[in-house]
Amino acid sequence: MDQPVPHTDIRADGWIGRLPPRLRPYALLARLDRPIGTWLLFLPGIWGILLPDHVPVRQRLFLIVLFGIGSVVMRGAGCVVNDMWDRDIDRQVARTAGRPLASGALSMREAALFLAALLLVGFNILMNLNPLSQILGASSLILVGLYPLAKRVTWWPQLVMGFTFGFGAPLGYAAAADRVDAALCALYAATIVWQLGFDTIYGFQDMEDDARIGVRSTSRLMAGHARLFVGACYALTLLGLGVAGLLARTGAGFWYLLPLPAALLGWQVSRLDERDPAGCLRLFRFNRETGLAIALTLLAGLLTR
Repeated sequence: MDQPVPHTDIRADGWIGRLPPRLRPYALLARLDRPIGTWLLFLPGIWGILLPDHVPVRQRLFLIVLFGIGSVVMRGAGCVVNDMWDRDIDRQVARTAGRPLASGALSMREAALFLAALLLVGFNILMNLNPLSQILGASSLILVGLYPLAKRVTWWPQLVMGFTFGFGAPLGYAAAADRVDAALCALYAATIVWQLGFDTIYGFQDMEDDARIGVRSTSRLMAGHARLFVGACYALTLLGLGVAGLLARTGAGFWYLLPLPAALLGWQVSRLDERDPAGCLRLFRFNRETGLAIALTLLAGLLTR
C-alpha cells in the first residue's frame, strides 16, 4: 500500500529544478520557490507608499520598484535567519523537514555567508531612502532577528510576525511622506492584525507536529475558535484601514472600493477549516489577492482626492 505523501509547501521543481544543483539549496533557503511570502512583505510597503498625499508620481513609482527588489532580498534574509534558529525544530516537522538547513543540504557557515550577502544588498537599497526611512529600516532588523525566538517564549509568535512582516507599511509611508504620524500608526496596526490573521491560518498546517514537539503558536492557542479569531483579526484590519483613510484624508474612491477587500477577507473566514492543511495553505496564499485589493482601494482614494 502506498504511503501518503507528507504535506509540504516546498517546491523544488519548476524553474528551481532548472538551476545548477549547487544553487538550488540557496534558492530554497531564500524561499524563491514560494513568492507568496515576498508578496506579503511587499504589499504593505505599497500601501504605505500610496496612502500619503503630496508625493510626486515619479517618486512613488521609484519607491515601489525599490521596495519590490528589497522585499525579495529581505524576505530571503528573514527566511535564512528563521531557518538558522529553527533547523532542529524543522527536522521534526513534516512540512519543513526538507528545508536546506534541516536536511543538511547547506551548512550553517554557508547560510551565514549567504545571509551576509543578502544584508549587503539590502543595505544598499536602504541607502536610497530618506534618513527617516533608513533609521526605521535599520531598526526593523531587531524584529527580523527576534521573530524566530518568539515561538519558544510566547503563544503569540504570529503577532510578532505581524510586527515584523508588516513593517513595510510604516517604512513605505515614511519613505514617501518623510514623516511619522497617526495615519502611519493606524495603517501599521491594520497590517499587524491582517498578518496575525493569515499567519494563524498558515500555522494550522503544523498543529499535530507543533503539539508533539512543544512549539507554541497562536494557531494552537485558538484551536476550536479559528473562524472567530481570524474573523476578529480581519475586522480589526478593516477598522484600522478605515481610520488610516480618515486620518490621511483619502478620497471618496477609497470608501467606494473598501467593500472589495472586506468581501475577500470575509470569504476567507467563511472557508476556513483548521483541520484541512491544504485548504489553509490555499487561504493563506489568497491573501496576495486580498492585499492587492487593499492596494487598489488606496490607489482609488489617492486618485479621487
